[in-house]
Amino acid sequence: MDNPFKFGSVVSEDFFTDRVSEYELLSQLIASANHVIMIAPRRFGKTSLVNKVVANIDRPVLWLDLQLLTNVSDFANQLLKQLFKKYPFEKLKFMIRNFRIIPMLSVDPVTNSVDVAFQPYMDSFVHLEDVLNLIEKLGEERKRPIVVFDEFQDLLLLEKSLDKRLRSVIQFHQNVNYIFSGSSESLMKQIFENKKSPFYHFGQLFTLNKIPYHDFALFLQNRFANITDKYAEISEEILQFSHCHPHYTQQLAFHVWLKLEREKYSEYTVNETVASVIMLHDHDFERLWNNFNNTDKKVLIELAFEQANLMSASVSFTSVSASSTVFSALKRLTEKGILIKNQKYEIDDPFFRDWIIGKRS
Repeated sequence: MDNPFKFGSVVSEDFFTDRVSEYELLSQLIASANHVIMIAPRRFGKTSLVNKVVANIDRPVLWLDLQLLTNVSDFANQLLKQLFKKYPFEKLKFMIRNFRIIPMLSVDPVTNSVDVAFQPYMDSFVHLEDVLNLIEKLGEERKRPIVVFDEFQDLLLLEKSLDKRLRSVIQFHQNVNYIFSGSSESLMKQIFENKKSPFYHFGQLFTLNKIPYHDFALFLQNRFANITDKYAEISEEILQFSHCHPHYTQQLAFHVWLKLEREKYSEYTVNETVASVIMLHDHDFERLWNNFNNTDKKVLIELAFEQANLMSASVSFTSVSASSTVFSALKRLTEKGILIKNQKYEIDDPFFRDWIIGKRS
């Protein structure tokens, strides 16, 4: 049978793991007039969950990744291009005649895709405001749009005070559901939980955590049972390694399945698979490691050996200044996505964690 595990891209159908309660809550929020603030580290399945919910809703969905935008005008361009993918060309062409600055449109005769270009203007937010209000106007019709702003914490990298200006427009929208998704918990909470922020309590906070051990174990066992009678042992070993991280659990399970297709199970099957994946990424990990400063490396070594309480760790940082340096490193590494924080800090990628341990050993 086909490999039942998938990683590295949006998953759906049989590849999707659990998330029953999260699915129900997100469905209810989108069906209401509320907005959603979704926070979770990268590769935790935010996109897959949203896609699964909206796949069962007959409403247009506009999806924009803010970390890929270059400026506010580009924000408007890309959002309008998303609209042309969801609505008839002639209809939108007629409606944008009311824009204060009408964009240039070009259609690819092969793909029928529409390219958009706004003329330079002294205040490019005018472009974005017109596009946002167009979405609201389209929402007055029977099917309300759902707008997903992914990696929303990167908003202020586009323009200072853009949060204030964006809020001033969309706070009046009654016919659109906005989903603000972000992977940096600290930055997202600064935007939505800080009382001085324009977006303070703008929507329902929705934190996506790791999949519970029991649920993930059942997911793995049900699939490995089709290829080996050691499905319980394999599932336990995989989760002990991955700590229930959604992406890396699927990645390891995928490669273990490939190994079981080639050879019989042994007590070394999972460990040998881990070693082979680490070897495959050895150069990538080495390049990543060489970009860290010495403090970052010390912190990563401590965490790799599961010494999470850095203030009392064996390679200790005892002075006040050193403690401050460690906390700065933790914050920096978390914002870069190298670390995640649940009850404690941990290295996001368990393969990278074991690569560090192997090199130190």
